[in-house]
Amino acid sequence: MDAHQHFWIYDPVRDAWINEDMSILRKDFLPAHLKPLLQQNNIDGCVAVQADQSIKETRFLLKLAEENDFIKAVVGWVDLRAKDIQQQLEGFSSFKKLKGFRHIVQAEKQEDFLLREDFGRGISFLKSFGFTYDILVYPHQLKSVIKFVRQFPEQAFVVDHLGKPDIKNGLIKEWEKNIQTIAGFPNVYAKLSGMVTEADWKRWTVADFKPYIDCIIESFGTSRIMFGSDWPVCLLGASYLQCCNILEQNTLHLNGEEKKKLWGENAVSFYNI
Repeated sequence: MDAHQHFWIYDPVRDAWINEDMSILRKDFLPAHLKPLLQQNNIDGCVAVQADQSIKETRFLLKLAEENDFIKAVVGWVDLRAKDIQQQLEGFSSFKKLKGFRHIVQAEKQEDFLLREDFGRGISFLKSFGFTYDILVYPHQLKSVIKFVRQFPEQAFVVDHLGKPDIKNGLIKEWEKNIQTIAGFPNVYAKLSGMVTEADWKRWTVADFKPYIDCIIESFGTSRIMFGSDWPVCLLGASYLQCCNILEQNTLHLNGEEKKKLWGENAVSFYNI
């Protein structure tokens, strides 16, 4: 199971985050493009995660999931700060493949955005509808994540992309300390995804990722981690196959049962697929 990938029909205005250095992403990426990659890598399904903060995006992903059986789950977007958020969540609860939500907190200028009272109010309603929440932040926001998850001990959380450590420059100490603290909350999982985009896109080696992968596995254990390709964003630095190989080569020490958990079982459990 690929626990983290994206689809979009490219729109230069909406997708302005795709700059000149990322021109390879300036085109459509749809289920027909992903399906053969999953088959080639013996992956039987995926979780489609929002890339745009709009209800339109959520409905777009749900439509693709309805049309394609291999899309097992959708992590959409809804304005968790909305006054009528409880009613909106109730409406979304009728979509069986909609499993959770994500906000692009890494792009928020407010350092402690996660600790906003209105945002927390929205988060507080998720569990009653069985929804998960994906945490997308940069390393400097991890201290807020600690305070955030402490408020909601019953809510299922997953940290996307290892918390985006600076692999390119080998920075690890502060990130590692915060990750270990976050992992101390048993309701929080972590995705081993989005690694190549935080490394040197042109000159990474498989070994560059080892200390970060080791930290995640040692901190969260093998029952709260999951593989995600972050396709097509991963194409900035690696092919789908290379993303799989990075994780395979750095987890050779895991036994068969642990690998099954990492490569699918944990995602199935977390997202209730």
